[in-house]
Amino acid sequence: MSLWEAIVLGIVQGLTEFLPVSSSGHLELGKALFGLQDVDLTFSILVHGATACSTLVVFRKDIASLLFGVFTSNTSERKTAHSYIAWLALSTLPAVIVAFTMRDFLEESFLEHPHRVGWSLCATALILYVSERIARKTSNTLSWSRVLCIGLAQALAIVPGISRSGSTIGAAVALGISREEAARFSFLMALPVIFGATVLELKDVLETGGGEQAFNGIAYAAGTLAAFVSGWAACQWMIRLVKRTNLNVFAVYCLIAGVAAILFI
Repeated sequence: MSLWEAIVLGIVQGLTEFLPVSSSGHLELGKALFGLQDVDLTFSILVHGATACSTLVVFRKDIASLLFGVFTSNTSERKTAHSYIAWLALSTLPAVIVAFTMRDFLEESFLEHPHRVGWSLCATALILYVSERIARKTSNTLSWSRVLCIGLAQALAIVPGISRSGSTIGAAVALGISREEAARFSFLMALPVIFGATVLELKDVLETGGGEQAFNGIAYAAGTLAAFVSGWAACQWMIRLVKRTNLNVFAVYCLIAGVAAILFI
């Protein structure tokens, strides 16, 4: 992997991890465009870790508040913190189950047929459009049932080309959760998933020895930095954007990208 390829793939990972356009789908398309049979597992771990760290930086105050709430003597704050952490755990469960049962099958399937990412991107466009169409005008709060629905939406994103943030934010908005809280919860619930994916990839590295590609320290460092900076910028931008506008602009983009992938990949 060249320096240029590492930087581009790092930027793609960082931007698309938080924008509702599917990071996995765009990485598959990036591999196809660069003619890469697969992205080295070590590089994949680094860029996933970088995007997770960018989330920690953006939401450092929220995370610190939750941790403080767990140990505070204030009963109300402690109960709120415990509930929110429990909701985050519940929202992660469906994705964990799907990842352990279908991850290898899906990765092999889309590696052999990259044009399928195009169909998944079209499905993401439909999810975003329908979510806006059925979005409830009432302002609901998070609850066990709503969190489970959002978690099921996140599980769909195990399929390359289905946007994780698009599915979860779309589901939350459709359920009447405020856009600001929908984005906040979506990005916080991404942390266990991103770190979990990193652990699974680390396991694969230990089992395979890191793959056949030569280690390029400069390229990997540049790609990791690109993923962190672009992830931080995309996360900040998406939080502001989701408050002011709907998701249809991303639906249009996903539809165009999906059709292009089907026709040309």
